[in-house]
Amino acid sequence: MVGPPPLQGLKVLEFAGLAPGPFTGMLLADAGAKVLRIDRHTPGVEAPTPDMLTRHKSSIAVDLKSPNGVRLIKELAKDADIIIDPFRPGVLEKLGLGPEILCAINPRLIYGRMTGFRRDGHYALMAGHDINYLAVSGVLSLLGRSGEKPHPPINILADFAGGGATLFQGILLAVISREKTGKGQVVEANMVDGSSYLATFPRQILKTPVGDHPRGENLLDGGSPFYDTYETKDGKYMAVGALEPQFYAALIKGLGLSNQNWEKRRLDRESWPEMKRQFDEIFKSKTRSEWETIFDGTDACCTPVLEYSELEKDASREGDQRPAVTLRETPCLAVSEKATDPSIHGQGSGVPGGGYVGQLLSPGEGGEEALSNWFGWTKGKDFYIENGGFVLKPKSKI
Repeated sequence: MVGPPPLQGLKVLEFAGLAPGPFTGMLLADAGAKVLRIDRHTPGVEAPTPDMLTRHKSSIAVDLKSPNGVRLIKELAKDADIIIDPFRPGVLEKLGLGPEILCAINPRLIYGRMTGFRRDGHYALMAGHDINYLAVSGVLSLLGRSGEKPHPPINILADFAGGGATLFQGILLAVISREKTGKGQVVEANMVDGSSYLATFPRQILKTPVGDHPRGENLLDGGSPFYDTYETKDGKYMAVGALEPQFYAALIKGLGLSNQNWEKRRLDRESWPEMKRQFDEIFKSKTRSEWETIFDGTDACCTPVLEYSELEKDASREGDQRPAVTLRETPCLAVSEKATDPSIHGQGSGVPGGGYVGQLLSPGEGGEEALSNWFGWTKGKDFYIENGGFVLKPKSKI
């Protein structure tokens, strides 16, 4: 028997955005927090926002440029635990919903703010995306093949790891701090510092033999033949990470290259081009499945490069999506609809699509129920809906 998820009872107001902000909200929701997304109300427009990171969330649509809309948010903030502000600096402040105001209304409020660039930096007021934040952080300069231009790994690193996950961490730290002080605080994350923090080790090895060669010519960035990917006979790929001598020896054995003195030349950079040529040639001689048969169960650090299309369909590939971390006593909510063991797979019935299909959330969807459950509000008595937008009902002066 497991207990409730770890963040059950926390109330989160997430101002609608894209990518990193919603990811923070999803991490909180997956851990049991109640997340209410605040969509900007646009009369006549009822289509869902492009955000697909919506599981376990509900929504209300609010005209944030109207006094009534601002008043509604202030009223919600009185009982909320966490705010997620995904906007560029000054947006919510101009609407009268900045931390100075909302944290004064509710001193226990944790006001999480996300920006791309540093708030006090050279690029603070400029627009940007994942690639730009990686660029000015220095991280992008590390990524790419030798002799080629820097290349970002889709938008995982800055948006989600350096942004959304980092803000989530900061919010959790503030929750722990609040247990001691009784007070909330402003939590600020930006994708430049978050990405740079993640690159602490790669940055530091630039001044060591492990990483002091040009991009793409080092041990861990594609320069080494035994830390790379190789195409197979059927056009698929195997990943090799045989860094240690004993793992390298197992790799060489599996490739049929034993007794050719490669073990002694493993770190000889002059031998790397020929080593890579041989690896390329040999890997192309068999299919990925054949190489799996050879290397499965060994310590060669040689594994198949699996694609999400096969992970989704092939149950033997362990593609069932699970919570990012396992809490044995108070697990997070399940992602897969086929979850059976709550302490491993997460608790609950999972979500449609099992984490492979994003779910759109229409503005206002689930909002009435959320306001009832969170605050005990009822439609008509405490709020009403006007042209699709939620409006706080004026209190009687009598």
